[in-house]
Amino acid sequence: MTDRRAFLSTMISAGVTMPMMRGDAFRRLARAEPIAERRGGEASEVAEEEAYWEEIQRAFDLDRTMVNLNNGGCSPAPTHVLEQMIRDLKFSNELLVDHMWNVIEPRIESVRRELARDFGCDAEEMAITRNASESNETMIFGLDLKRGDEVIITTQNYPRMQNAWRQRERRDGIVIKQVKLETPPRSADYYAQHIAEAITPRTRVIEVMHISFMTGYIAPVRKIVDLARPKGIAVFVDGAHAYAHFPFTRDQLGCDYYGTSLHKWLMSPIGTGFLYVRRDKIPTLWPLMAGSVEQESNIRKYEEIGTHPAANHNAIAVALAFHRAIGSERKIARLRFLRDRWAKRLLAASDRVKMLTPIGPNESGAIGVVAVDGMDIGKLQGWLLAKHHIVTTPLIHAEFQGLRVTPNVYNTLDEIDLFGDKMLEAIQRGIA
Repeated sequence: MTDRRAFLSTMISAGVTMPMMRGDAFRRLARAEPIAERRGGEASEVAEEEAYWEEIQRAFDLDRTMVNLNNGGCSPAPTHVLEQMIRDLKFSNELLVDHMWNVIEPRIESVRRELARDFGCDAEEMAITRNASESNETMIFGLDLKRGDEVIITTQNYPRMQNAWRQRERRDGIVIKQVKLETPPRSADYYAQHIAEAITPRTRVIEVMHISFMTGYIAPVRKIVDLARPKGIAVFVDGAHAYAHFPFTRDQLGCDYYGTSLHKWLMSPIGTGFLYVRRDKIPTLWPLMAGSVEQESNIRKYEEIGTHPAANHNAIAVALAFHRAIGSERKIARLRFLRDRWAKRLLAASDRVKMLTPIGPNESGAIGVVAVDGMDIGKLQGWLLAKHHIVTTPLIHAEFQGLRVTPNVYNTLDEIDLFGDKMLEAIQRGIA
């Protein structure tokens, strides 16, 4: 608690003296902290303390006539994060060739340092990208593979990543092996066993989603890494929905490659992500856009994307400070509390309801996917949006159909309960 107070005090002071920080956002956090302490500071206790989360909610300027439960797609940034980006854009525009390139852009090194610290790697292993797709496709297209080499993915991997692998299949003659798993997988051992059974002497890569964008299942990444590394198989981790969603570090995963977006759970502006590559792997992973030969072993070769706004990636630093001030453990406890509030209510109310997301401890986070027997998911999503202004995501897959619901820390209990009310109305009365 003392460390958190000291951190918040530092941020408030920075808001007074530095144009990049807006102090009032951190003052809200400072006001919230004593509320958390009265509950003992434990994440599970603070998760249910509405006075604390009301202070967090005030950091966002939102259209409350809509209920956004699709934060897994994109999350709004806290107002002070967005304002920093806008300030840097305006300052850059005054004299782009000097302000953007010579003043704003060099600050990326501070962003790199802080992200690396939080992820648990060296700063020289952290590249700042625009999203998880850019990070993951750098891995997919950057590794040397030859005709006949095999790549293992699941049938539910993200479609853009599957398309990237299929392009390599067409161009290079690699072989894609898709593993079909239960929805959701029954256990971590079950998941790892099915991946292991697909491995052959020709296997070169396994791509695993850290958390499934389709079901919210948190995959046993460490188990996959441990079975792959002794065989010389690279493991690419698609962490699009994982970073800043629930707590973990690089060493807990043991991975050599990791890509993520920061506009989801870190709540940075659109156009922010990172790519982690273990230092000894950098020379053998090509960048998407060419760097100089002198950059062969430099993580910055993955940032050679041409002219781009520096303001977006510099706002990551403020989003990360906001995330740290809340705390990863508190955040995931709150997100699971919000998910369980609607999910357990629906499960208790009707035997037609099925959760496609495991809601046991540590198996999932904010993402919850629900199916209702006899209910057209596409029509349900449209009804919730058109009639009740509730934004959700319909998932229509060959293996299942479900409604994905992803609240974030700014969502109120009233919004969660409204969703629950309307779902029960749909189940009991229909949506015709």
